[in-house]
Amino acid sequence: MEIQLQIKMNEKLFLRNPEQAELGRKIILHSIQLIHKNGFENFTFKKLAQAIGSTEAGIYRYFENKHKLLIYLTAWYWTWLEYQLNFHTHNIEDPIIKLKKVIKLLASSLQDGASTTYINESCLHQIIITEGSKTYLTRNISEDNKDQLFKPYKDLCALIGTIILECNPHYKYPKSLASTIIEMAHFQNFFMHNLPSLTDFGAHKDESEIISFLEDLVFSSINKN
Repeated sequence: MEIQLQIKMNEKLFLRNPEQAELGRKIILHSIQLIHKNGFENFTFKKLAQAIGSTEAGIYRYFENKHKLLIYLTAWYWTWLEYQLNFHTHNIEDPIIKLKKVIKLLASSLQDGASTTYINESCLHQIIITEGSKTYLTRNISEDNKDQLFKPYKDLCALIGTIILECNPHYKYPKSLASTIIEMAHFQNFFMHNLPSLTDFGAHKDESEIISFLEDLVFSSINKN
């Protein structure tokens, strides 16, 4: 079942809303493709302009720089993922089953959704894994945080933290564990494919093993007391 979703983005991320024009949607579509293929370091607005048959000036009318574009993409992804988690858990009453569902969604590869024609969620998921930390590991973190550019990520962590507390209302570190689940799912996926000696599941590249590992880590922490 395809989920139709209109995501409202923080207006400080862009100069002109890319979703409201064909050129803007092309910028999003092809930036995801180029970053996924070549990496963020090799991504430039000049290369993007060539890919979409436009000019660098046209792209700069939408985004101040490529860093803001990367934050835009990650913010879109976190908001979309929060919606996915809510959608797939809203009829589940057992918090343990709900949390296991969350872990599985976080640690599994995604399929591109046909309802968002200018965003390939599968490619964007891989960008989040390899490039996502570059949005906040910068000297401008305090300024960007004041502009609430990371609110979608915080909202996602808050949602997961709430589910953790449903499992154990006395657990002291729900937000810390929530962010750990997200980052660990990404790190282990990256290590599995690129640095397999840092994992116990690199030989078979089996995502189900990452899910089992995360479940063991999470529920051991929650039930420790």
